[in-house]
This record gives sequence, structure tokens and C-alpha cells, in this order.
Amino acid sequence: MCYGKCARCIGHSLVCLAILCIVANILLYFPNGETKYASEDHLSRFVWFFSGIAGGGVLILLPAFVFIGLEEEDCCGCCGHQNCGKRCALLSSVLAALIGIAGSGYCVIVAALGLAEGPLCRDLFNQWNYTFANTEGQYLLDTSTWSQCKEPKHIVEWNVTLFSILLALGGIEFVLCLIQVINGVLGGICGYCCSRQQQYDC
Repeated sequence: MCYGKCARCIGHSLVCLAILCIVANILLYFPNGETKYASEDHLSRFVWFFSGIAGGGVLILLPAFVFIGLEEEDCCGCCGHQNCGKRCALLSSVLAALIGIAGSGYCVIVAALGLAEGPLCRDLFNQWNYTFANTEGQYLLDTSTWSQCKEPKHIVEWNVTLFSILLALGGIEFVLCLIQVINGVLGGICGYCCSRQQQYDC
């Protein structure tokens, strides 16, 4: 198994996941494709935490590009051995993976809080509030209560779907970054590529 190729595969996967996180987060700002709720500040407060844009997006793209670069063949060596430089690069990728873990963890936590609290909406009494804030997330299991939100239309479905997507994507990113931590440590200790033709001694 080549540790560099594994890291590159993880990197490409993280790029795709990060883009999806950014798109999902942006969609949260436009319920039903309308912009007025964002301009009137009638969105869930957790939408403004940028969990998908910053946490699951930018903070994932940074380590993703680091992982992708590990497969480049022009890596500078140390002690006169090119492979030692690749080992150092793999070990340094662990730090990048930790940044990814922090970002994806932030995305998961904010998405979970957003799901638990529910959306900001106009209720049956024509008031804007967090109708499901005191249900401890139980509203997710009782779709009959979703009709209590009158505006924006279908806002509960909108928020539940997109926050669930962010939760799932963030969870996958977290696991991939954790795998890269293990991969980077093993690659740095055991050598860049488990090939009998490679030389591992500095």
C-alpha cells in the first residue's frame, strides 16, 4: 500500500465533500430560493455560524490540497534521500489533518445544534420565534408539528434537510481526516511506500 496515494485519494474526496458543504450552507441562506429572509435576519442563528462554509469547507480544503500534493514526485529529500523528505511530508500532513478534524467537528456540532433548536419562523400567533426550541429535538420525530411554522413556507423541511446533509458530510470528513492522521503517522514511521524496491534509511 502506498501511503501517498492513500492521502491523495482522501484529499480528492475531501475536496468534493467540502464543496458540497459550502453549497448546503449557502442554500440555508435562501429558503425556497428567496433572499428576503436573509436580509430581514429571519434565519436560524446557527446558519450564521458558517459551519459549512468555514468548518466543513475552507478548513477542509486546506488539508485536502496538502494531501493531494503528497503524491507529487518532486518532493525534496533530506540526508541525501528523497524518500526521507516524503516521510517528513507525511508526518506534517498529520497537522493538516488535525485542522480538518477541527473544521469538520465544528461543522458537525453546529449542524446538530441547528437541528436540535429548529428554524426561526413565523408561528400560528404571527410571531417570529424558535417554535421548536424547547422540544429538545423531538419535533424531528413528529412531522405533524411542522405546520406550526407558517413562514417561510416549508422552512422546517428546508432546515432539517440541509442541516442533516451538513451533519452527515461533516461526519464523513471527520472520519477521513482521522484516517489520514493514522495514514500519515504510519507513512512517516514505516516509509513512504511499502515497496521492496524503495530505500527507507536516512
